[in-house]
Amino acid sequence: MKIKWKVFVVSLVVSFAVAFAGSLFTSPNTGGSWYNSIKPAITPPNFVFPIVWNILFFLIALSLYFAWTNSKKKEKPKLAWAYGINFLLNILWSVFFFQLKLPLLSFFEIILLWASIFSIILITGKISKTSAYLLVPYLIWVAFAGLLNFIIAF
Repeated sequence: MKIKWKVFVVSLVVSFAVAFAGSLFTSPNTGGSWYNSIKPAITPPNFVFPIVWNILFFLIALSLYFAWTNSKKKEKPKLAWAYGINFLLNILWSVFFFQLKLPLLSFFEIILLWASIFSIILITGKISKTSAYLLVPYLIWVAFAGLLNFIIAF
């Protein structure tokens, strides 16, 4: 299999641009008194989050690459929309939770984020099983984040 470097680099750049955008709202707020006063006891230490998210965004980039390079021309707009919506929802959660400090709104938003990941898995599974499997850790991590968000919100 020949690697399509341009698509691979674009997949990495787009994915990590989303990661960077989300971190602009998250990083400045994880050490603050508000977050430390509300985080549940089962919350992993703060240093775990950037490690996990970097791994996840790399897997997301790979998923995007495999889906894009194995898709037909008519499938590409659907892929672009599915990943684009997911990326927007990913950033919005950080804005709602960390920047605006709205855990209840964040909880309902994370349900949409989780559903968007699940839908991408279904969409990409028809194009590339590898692409779909690469998103399973993301789905699981967001489910765990949803649990933490639920504990905080309710």
